[in-house]
Amino acid sequence: MDEFDKNKKIDIIIKELMSVNGSYEEDYEIPDKYEDKRRLLRALMNVQIPVRLSDKYYEIQDRILTEETESKNLVSAEDIETMNKANGIDSKIAYWQGDITCLQVDAIVNAANSQMLGCFIPLHNCIDNQIHSAAGFQLRMDCYEIMTKQGHEEPNGNAKITSAYNLPSKYVIHTVGPAIPYGQEPNEEEIEELENCYRSCLELADKEGLKSIAFCSISTGVFNFPKDLASRLAIKTVRDYLKNNKDTSIEKVIFNTFSNNATEIYRKNLLESH
Repeated sequence: MDEFDKNKKIDIIIKELMSVNGSYEEDYEIPDKYEDKRRLLRALMNVQIPVRLSDKYYEIQDRILTEETESKNLVSAEDIETMNKANGIDSKIAYWQGDITCLQVDAIVNAANSQMLGCFIPLHNCIDNQIHSAAGFQLRMDCYEIMTKQGHEEPNGNAKITSAYNLPSKYVIHTVGPAIPYGQEPNEEEIEELENCYRSCLELADKEGLKSIAFCSISTGVFNFPKDLASRLAIKTVRDYLKNNKDTSIEKVIFNTFSNNATEIYRKNLLESH
């Protein structure tokens, strides 16, 4: 879309979300600049409860999000080198620093909350918000359908799979990790729950015949799980799974990090446990 067309189109879906939500219609004015409109659209998507939207909404939303995805520096699973190019477990394990919404893999893992509907805080920088915002509102609707059928909140350590919609990956696997009270250390149950997150995601990927999966650092953000311990548990669980499942469809497991500190933790722990 050219700039003029984008400005007109985004107004249409902003107005629809304002209308559907009701409380925003009088409180907000649509900004003039496209960048400001785009932030408003994301914020409205973030706070919108699951509700049926028009085909026109999805047509315009998908056009915008697809163009944004295509403008990113996308990285495929094949572009990321593993720890060891020879045969063996480490020939399937890699780490990569960057935006997980740029990865062209079979599945990326989302660190969800127990509602499993995405983050409702406008423009929040958590991985849950980033993934839902880049995928599109269909992702919240899919999660809503899953959770409605389930009838209760998602237990820690389980995993669910959805389409990735406007993301470059094929699927999103959602898992809920343990939340650690600030200043406390994880207990044995919480350690087991985090291990189960990784194991459940791998089992689900295997069930779907997926070849590549990228893990975010589950529970290490606002859920306060210590980063070094979480890394060691993640690495051990993945290695044990690959060792014990020789016929797995999984050919590459990527540990995705965002900060230099987290990357160094994974690099160190992967080398030490090699």
